[in-house]
Amino acid sequence: MTYAHDIIIKPIISEQSMDQLSDKKYTFEVKKSANKIEIKKAVEEIFGVKVESVNTMNMLGKVKRMGRNEGRRASWKKAIVKLTADSKTIEFFEGMA
Repeated sequence: MTYAHDIIIKPIISEQSMDQLSDKKYTFEVKKSANKIEIKKAVEEIFGVKVESVNTMNMLGKVKRMGRNEGRRASWKKAIVKLTADSKTIEFFEGMA
């Protein structure tokens, strides 16, 4: 059994994600194997909000060089969660905007 805190890894704080807060869209890094239904349930359970839709993206890790050697950062999954109009906001992001 997977817990909600295992699915939602961390929030993503960027300029683009902060601009989407006014539309009640929140961005999270999520477990790579999680699907949209699991992400929706996890966000609703952790933050006590109503989720309207979930969009997911697989992000490729960047290629990095260390001198002559070349490596790659780990790939990860990003989820943009849109809340319903009557839902309350997520308090964690309120101080950031």
